Amino acid sequence: MKKALLVLVAVFGLTAVMMAQPRAIGLRIGYGAEVSYQHSMGENFLEFDGGLFLNHGFYATGIYNFVFASEGDFNFYAGPGATVGFYNYDDNGTTKSGLDVGASGMIGMEYNFQIPLTLSLDWRPTFYFLDGGFAAASFGLGVRYRF
Repeated sequence: MKKALLVLVAVFGLTAVMMAQPRAIGLRIGYGAEVSYQHSMGENFLEFDGGLFLNHGFYATGIYNFVFASEGDFNFYAGPGATVGFYNYDDNGTTKSGLDVGASGMIGMEYNFQIPLTLSLDWRPTFYFLDGGFAAASFGLGVRYRF
């Protein structure tokens, strides 16, 4: 009974802490279109993106970004993360499909307007383990609503 009570207190405490942190939701447009969610963790933040590869699959990415410089309403950040995706495309008459997992990194900057709107520009290269590929052209423009 004590363990169950302790687990309940921990879950409610963690939920209360997460609800007190600023969050943002919006879109990140780059190689494909993504739904993006950011959750503040003090000065740093977690970012979760889910999107579509252009015409051949979908993926989800999670990044822990460290804010390393702030100038007024500008934030500059970088961090490591992971990507998982499912793809299906035609390669010169041969259909390729499968699952891929990768290590991602992100570096970027964002501007927080006085209204609850954030614009960001970032670069997120990814090394895929199963496919052995490297995606370097992963620039994105983000538009998010802060709440």
